[in-house]
Amino acid sequence: MENKNEKKSLRGKIYSWFDERYNISGIMDFAKKKSVPKFRETIWYYFGGIALLLFVVQVVSGILLLMYYKGTEDLAFESVHFISTKVSFGWLIRSVHSWSANLMVLAVFIHMFSVYFLKGFRKPRELTWYTGFALLVLSMAFGFSGYLLPWNELAFFATKVGTDIVGEVPIIGEGLLRLLRGGDDVTGATLSRFFGFHVAIFPGLFVIFLFLHLLFIQRQGIAEPDDWQKLPESEKKTIPFFPNFAYRELLIWLIVINILAILAVFFPWELGTKADAFASAPEGIKPEWYFLFMFQLLKYLPAHILFIPGELFGVLLFGVGGLLWAVVPFWDKRTPEGFRNKIITYVGVFVIIFILIFTILGFIMN
Repeated sequence: MENKNEKKSLRGKIYSWFDERYNISGIMDFAKKKSVPKFRETIWYYFGGIALLLFVVQVVSGILLLMYYKGTEDLAFESVHFISTKVSFGWLIRSVHSWSANLMVLAVFIHMFSVYFLKGFRKPRELTWYTGFALLVLSMAFGFSGYLLPWNELAFFATKVGTDIVGEVPIIGEGLLRLLRGGDDVTGATLSRFFGFHVAIFPGLFVIFLFLHLLFIQRQGIAEPDDWQKLPESEKKTIPFFPNFAYRELLIWLIVINILAILAVFFPWELGTKADAFASAPEGIKPEWYFLFMFQLLKYLPAHILFIPGELFGVLLFGVGGLLWAVVPFWDKRTPEGFRNKIITYVGVFVIIFILIFTILGFIMN
């Protein structure tokens, strides 16, 4: 009993020390007052936290890989090979980093669509939506820049194809192409650029938008769906954010960590062969899955649509579509009141079906 009392006393002293300086009690009281709407779609609220968890995994595993990785044309492939074969558990860390990157993009996509269908972008949460969309774009940029870093054959030619598409953007395309590549072709300069983007520029921007995103959510609370808001006050059920929702979130995090561990151990990320700029491109070059629907549609477009080159038409189509999706809080206001929810739902369902169909076609077609 004395040991237990001593432990409690020590714990109380530590808590008091921090509480006196940082007002921990105030933070705990604030957390206890926060609540989350309880309804059949509550499960979708957890995907934002899942994406945050996977970003932390990305940062930690990326720092460990940086201890051995060399971001130069001559040493990049060899350093990754050394990590995978010589460094203790290096293959596991690399596999965790690669799988967590893909799972993070998937979680951000699911989170974005759930917010969209729950109408969480409407007043007063427009800025929360905009920062969330920026985080999605940055997540995909993380994947695109990191894909080249092993400097293997598949990544080299996929990057060449991807940057060629960027070059099709009207007016600024050629400048963007040279900015990304560091010249006219994919070379060691491109690897250095992508390395800088991946470990410095994109993480810095991501942290800024993530801070703003979380700040807006804390200030305004979690979005309440229309169906829940229409319920009588007596029928509205909520979950205290702390500890109930937080404990459930932690449980889901444990499940995600286990899934990540299983994928990393039983499906380790392959390295392939070193990139050779003078070799012919291997068959079946494809981008990562989250770019596959764009890549596949561009393959189906004819050489010319009216007077516009087919590839340029596709780039313009995706550009306009992405812009409209980003500014949905703006055009949603311009929709007649009785038609608002229907048009939002129809557009969202169409986008999901489109992405799924062309992603599946991209996987099964050569």
